[in-house]
Amino acid sequence: MSTAYEPEKIEKAAQEQWTDSRCFEVSEDPDKEKFYCLTMFPYPSGKLHMGHVRVFTISDVIARYQRMQGKHVLQPMGWDAFGMPAENAAIQRGIPPARWTYDNIDDMRDQMKRLGYAYDWTREVTTCRPEYYRWEQWLFTKMFEKGLVYRKNSVVNWDPVDQTVLADEQVIDGRGWRSDALVERREIPQWFMKITAYADELLDELDRMPGWPDSVKTMQRNWIGRSEGVELSFDVAGEDEPLTVYTTRPDTLLGVTYMAVAAEHPLAKRAAAGNAEIAAFIEECKKTDAAEATLETMEKKGMPLGISAIHPLTGDEVPLWVANFVLMSYGTGAVMAVPGHDARDWEFARKHDLPIKQVIAPEDGSEIDIDEAVYVDRGVLVNSGEYDGLDYDAAFNAIADRFEETGRGRRTVNYRLRDWGVSRQRYWGAPIPIIYCDDCGAVPVPEDQLPVVLPEDVELTGVGSPLKEMPEFYETTCPICGKPARRETDTFDTFVESSWYFARYACPDSRSVMLDDRAGYWLPVDQYTGGVEHAILHLLYSRFFQRVMRDEGLSDASEPFTNLLTQGMVLKDGAKMSKAKGNTVDPQGLIDKYGADTVRLFMMATAPPEQALEWSDDGVQGAFRFLKRLWHAVDGHCEGGSVAAVDAYDDAQAGLRRKTHQTIAKVSDDIGRRYKFNTAVAATMELMNAIQRFDDRSDGGRAVVQEALEAIVKLLAPIVPHVCHELWRQLGHEDALVYARWPDVDQAALEQDTIELVVQVNGKLRGRINVAADADRSSIEALALADDNVQRFVAEQPVKKVIVVPGRLVNVVV
Repeated sequence: MSTAYEPEKIEKAAQEQWTDSRCFEVSEDPDKEKFYCLTMFPYPSGKLHMGHVRVFTISDVIARYQRMQGKHVLQPMGWDAFGMPAENAAIQRGIPPARWTYDNIDDMRDQMKRLGYAYDWTREVTTCRPEYYRWEQWLFTKMFEKGLVYRKNSVVNWDPVDQTVLADEQVIDGRGWRSDALVERREIPQWFMKITAYADELLDELDRMPGWPDSVKTMQRNWIGRSEGVELSFDVAGEDEPLTVYTTRPDTLLGVTYMAVAAEHPLAKRAAAGNAEIAAFIEECKKTDAAEATLETMEKKGMPLGISAIHPLTGDEVPLWVANFVLMSYGTGAVMAVPGHDARDWEFARKHDLPIKQVIAPEDGSEIDIDEAVYVDRGVLVNSGEYDGLDYDAAFNAIADRFEETGRGRRTVNYRLRDWGVSRQRYWGAPIPIIYCDDCGAVPVPEDQLPVVLPEDVELTGVGSPLKEMPEFYETTCPICGKPARRETDTFDTFVESSWYFARYACPDSRSVMLDDRAGYWLPVDQYTGGVEHAILHLLYSRFFQRVMRDEGLSDASEPFTNLLTQGMVLKDGAKMSKAKGNTVDPQGLIDKYGADTVRLFMMATAPPEQALEWSDDGVQGAFRFLKRLWHAVDGHCEGGSVAAVDAYDDAQAGLRRKTHQTIAKVSDDIGRRYKFNTAVAATMELMNAIQRFDDRSDGGRAVVQEALEAIVKLLAPIVPHVCHELWRQLGHEDALVYARWPDVDQAALEQDTIELVVQVNGKLRGRINVAADADRSSIEALALADDNVQRFVAEQPVKKVIVVPGRLVNVVV
């Protein structure tokens, strides 16, 4: 065995052995307990960054650990390959997005293999391949048949530079997340998936998902936003149609002093036709993005429309305004304003000198001044006529009953969740499988004509989609009547591809169905790992898609992911790594210098996975030094030749065995249950220190060192698999470590007659004592006070008290 630790040579040999043996390729085996371990697949940007390395390593450690537990482990990898970055890169480089994407995939796959991830590459999926996206097109047509997709005009966030619709979450401080252009509001026809049809199920099931972090479940609950309220109507002077609003606080109805409608509302449009100022205000509103976060923080603006609604209970006139904080896409595009008891309404009323009326008083009878501050809590009704004195529940029911009895309103459940707009006015995405016929309307593409293939050999100008300029793509015939027709040129939101890829890994080669029986074996995913930034959209859409596939008879599972781990970011100098900040670290450079195992070890040893990891060059060097130390420890031990079997141990040997099995127990819990990989590494380092303090070349001594080193190699195998692969061989094993089982704890080795306790004087370490494991308090105190070093620090001072922490320490207070 060479005394030098040469990671490049060691890692290459290990990877070649894994590849040749195809040990990570799995098929379905009903006699084995499966474990499906998955990390969120990456966008093929061209290079792995440290965030990738961290999340992929976390998942790989879990997968390798479960494999050593005897589980039948599937860990696949693929590529979320559609999206705007490819278009932007293609424009900059003058090459088609497909070529740029496929080249990047090849490069990133090589980088992943260099890191030694235990992936089954035979299951690789690439979402921009027609054999993949044909099945989401097929599912879309099935959803069309069931009424789960529809097309309507919608007010959207429009990026004038990227020429596409942006989701609310893609608008940051009023600007597009990629172009940084000021976002506008536009009304255009869009395709929607009816995720709201599953709102109750998506919400209720969160209570039965113990494997997900509470923080993520809370975010999803808030996003779905179920609320119970009343939908009611206000007549409008001079209009045939009433104005309908939804409120969760019907108890405040008598406090309505104005109403507001969206800039796109028909009442606002009609008023603008005869008023240039209102028309100008509406145009200004269109330049404000529709993201809720923007609406919360922006200045609330509005203009009176010069018309009034009629209060349904009092008959009083209520002035109508057009306001920038009301959206047509939310509810009815109109709100009733109760400035005394709603913070936004209060702010707007104060600015525009509108009346503020108190109709709710605190239950405890305390006084409030709503001219000074809004009162938003529930209470008892005042200034509300026949409803005075009622509490929230009684007032809710009394007012709801009245509207239902008169046919002017109804109790209803509303959701903050909105149907998913999946149309994107971009080229590099999966074509939406719809054909427009002047006679037949919107017609889904027949199954035998799928996939609708995206042309890959295109030139991009940077403005709009080239599909709109390609008659060879959009000119077609109607599947129903055979007349000339036009193909949809919008493409799917890229979240569509990432909402079902986890299921396709089970049967990536299936040509006849979207999912076959193999999906029944593997789904749901047992452990899913990824960034918390995907807590809402990706995870919610995946939960929705899983239910759609279930209801289509493709899967029995309702939830896609049983357990979820959200890892923290990788920081440098306290900030997230980014090219813009100039604080990135290239993983490949570190791999070339120190080896993949060093990078993996640093990532796992530095912080718990759910917390942010602060980059440290010293930490990387420390990880490298530890691996060299482990290498040389095994090297030195093996130079002593074979190890004889022994069946009896002296106290020191039993002590090292005890430390070994305590470490196995701790690391098993840290990796297997707690996912605290950093403390698992720390525990193995402590065992390494104990081995190097142990100086016994006898047969018994060498036997317990062999056992301890084998334990370290097995315990670290999921984290640093390459060096452990070689060390296992050097320790005398013919079968590769990748086939070895996780070490068992020998309970007999944990038993001990005596234990060591730390002795402190006034909280400072002053000695160590060995006591009988069953020693009583008085015996422990006596031994501690008799220790020579303790006596030196106590001297002639009176002892105030002696604190004994069983099994750990004694603190003498003087």
